[in-house]
Amino acid sequence: MGKMTLKDHETGRELQLETRPSSLGSPVMDISGLHRELGVYTYDNGYSMTAGVNSQITYIDGAKGELLYRGYPIEELAKKKNYVEVCYLLLNGELPDTMQLAEFEQNMRLKRFPHEGIKNLFDAFPDDAHPMAVLSSAVSALSAFHHQHLNIVDENDYMEMARRIIAKMPTLAAYTYRHAMGYPLIYPDLDRYFTENFLYMMRAFPGGNADISQVEVDALDAIFILHADHEQNASTSTVRLVGSTGAHPYAAIAAGINALWGRAHGGANESVIDQLAMIGDVKHVDRYIARAKDAADPFKLMGFGHRVYKNFDPRARILKEMRDRLQAKLGINSKLIEVANRVEEIALSDEYFVSRNLYPNIDFYSGTILSAMNIPRSMFTPIFVIGRTAGWITHWIEQKRDEKVKIVRPRQHYTGPLRRSVD
Repeated sequence: MGKMTLKDHETGRELQLETRPSSLGSPVMDISGLHRELGVYTYDNGYSMTAGVNSQITYIDGAKGELLYRGYPIEELAKKKNYVEVCYLLLNGELPDTMQLAEFEQNMRLKRFPHEGIKNLFDAFPDDAHPMAVLSSAVSALSAFHHQHLNIVDENDYMEMARRIIAKMPTLAAYTYRHAMGYPLIYPDLDRYFTENFLYMMRAFPGGNADISQVEVDALDAIFILHADHEQNASTSTVRLVGSTGAHPYAAIAAGINALWGRAHGGANESVIDQLAMIGDVKHVDRYIARAKDAADPFKLMGFGHRVYKNFDPRARILKEMRDRLQAKLGINSKLIEVANRVEEIALSDEYFVSRNLYPNIDFYSGTILSAMNIPRSMFTPIFVIGRTAGWITHWIEQKRDEKVKIVRPRQHYTGPLRRSVD
């Protein structure tokens, strides 16, 4: 550990601040004694410069465009492993062997069915309710059916709880979709792999089967893997914040769903497709590109650039390959894809975008992939939820195991009126 001296020149008081090395990335400075010794707090708008947790799960290097799950590059995981294997990795810290994977997957298959009473909840919502409102309510209600998870102390109980929520999330998401469409609910098929089963529950009808191609399963599985975790983003931080109060883990997950709903977070891929639809035709692309480059025009090109990545989003490279493969296999040739391809072509070669590192991000490609699979825009963010659930619950467990964890309670910079009396 290193040390740094901070001095208040008005009072002459000094504070020795410890710097702690990270296994990867920048070291951190422990400022916990700052107010006690010098009488001041730090101000960090958006907490972009503050590390509030210790974590061993995910590492991001935005400058290099690097994303690691438990030390494994996301590119290798997406190409060589499936989503269930990545879930095991996040929860256990290591990739499973053949026997471990078989046991893990079989256990989760058996947990796909929610309590039958949950189905009654969907009838209380209007058909046009946003799926995220319905899904967050269903997950919150799930805590009432599994109250045994409120006070977990045993390692096996942690894993049982985690497998249950990961397994049930696709079922709840599919129920949400089918309720909105007015279709009968389809139960999970225990003989189908995780991702194929979700598509089956979305598309099948009683007594019939569903037309599902392997390239679609592969594409959606990649989306789940690439969304599984992303360090201390807004929704993960929300899960940790709610978890710090001692709330039920599924209540914390429901809070994460609500945070993810925002257009600045998980709802961004919906915005991408809305904008591509607004552009409408390849012949209009140049006009909108010009607007995006005009400082006086409030128009912004959605799906480009990222708050963390100052280089190409590594997840976007993978999804670009997957989108091209999906387009070739299914013979997709829609106006939306044509517009997206033209926008992408210009942005990757235009000096304005390149010099500002405004590369296509994961939302640009995931939106076009899901559209190509005929998944409605309102379901884009629930699909994000399915993938991110493994990361959320892993962070909840990591926090719960930390004996030094405190309830999250940020300070504020008060700028209101001085003390005054009531006449």
